[in-house]
Amino acid sequence: MADTRTTTEEIPVRVFGGPTALFEYGGLRFLTDPTFDAPGDYQVPGGQLTKTAPSTAAPADLGRIDVVLLSHDEHPDNLDHSGRALLADVPLTLTTPGGEQRLKNGVKGLADWESIELDRPDGGTITVTGVPAIHGPGTREEVEPFTGQVVGFVLTGESLPTVYISGDNASLDLVKQIGERFGPVDTAILFAGAPRFTVLFDGALIVLDSAQAAEAAKILDARRVVPVHYNGWAHFTEGREELVAAFTAAGLVDRLDLGDPA
Repeated sequence: MADTRTTTEEIPVRVFGGPTALFEYGGLRFLTDPTFDAPGDYQVPGGQLTKTAPSTAAPADLGRIDVVLLSHDEHPDNLDHSGRALLADVPLTLTTPGGEQRLKNGVKGLADWESIELDRPDGGTITVTGVPAIHGPGTREEVEPFTGQVVGFVLTGESLPTVYISGDNASLDLVKQIGERFGPVDTAILFAGAPRFTVLFDGALIVLDSAQAAEAAKILDARRVVPVHYNGWAHFTEGREELVAAFTAAGLVDRLDLGDPA
């Protein structure tokens, strides 16, 4: 595949644990899936989620947040109590159409391939496109009754790198569709961690594992991959070691970026 990138800019990404990362793009500051609660248990339908480690920052440490990119609002490992409180102070949250109905003020839902234009402080615009994601094995019809609707995001703009945020996606077929429309990608923020539940889908993956994250990097022809959603929760079955091993085996370890210290 020919490399048609028009910029070599690499955006700084700070990771805080779980699915939460902060980056500046086109003069705006974006935060993914805010989770800043202390470790503890959350009761969810059919079981319990356990946060095992604190985030490496608190909301008060973040400074200005212009946009939250929220893959979905229905699970506390993607939006917890402190994350919900933070949304009230953010001008815009982009999420699923269902999330817009539940969260209401300041929230915009994006359907698959739907875009929104955001004004850049220095002039020009950023395009944020909602891209499909499936939070488990199988089709949406099979999966969404159990894990809900999820959205990913692609950010583009004139003279800006292309950035993909996967959200809680387990489908490489969808990654292929996204790659066909937007590849090559400069920075892919991939939700990984190989989460599983024995009571859900017979223990099948509900988000990418490490090997699939490396395969997604190939599909997207990604210059850099920043993994999130692989530490801090008990249901994540793979972590940093497995990610490094998988990207090494795929010959892509030079593209793996574990993020700036928060």
